Amino acid sequence: MKSKRKYLFWAILAGIVYFFLSYHIIFVGNNLKLLKKSRHTLDYTFFSTQGKTDIAILSVDDLREDGIGELLVEMGRLSEDQLEMLITQIEESRKD
Repeated sequence: MKSKRKYLFWAILAGIVYFFLSYHIIFVGNNLKLLKKSRHTLDYTFFSTQGKTDIAILSVDDLREDGIGELLVEMGRLSEDQLEMLITQIEESRKD
């Protein structure tokens, strides 16, 4: 019986670790949103948008590639046009 509990414990722990490797947990104001990661990593697992400008949020490559811009539009923080403008601005600044 003890070995079943042990296996259950390790299975739950493995599931939690896999979850943290697979999702960004984004705090937008008082809301909590999940954003699927494009690759398994612990980078930016927890991220708060509070006190950050939109361009600072979108400047994080991992988050931008995983769709944080669309999340900001969904939450009403940005419009589609603003998102496109900011992404263009970030890409142009990276070329210099």
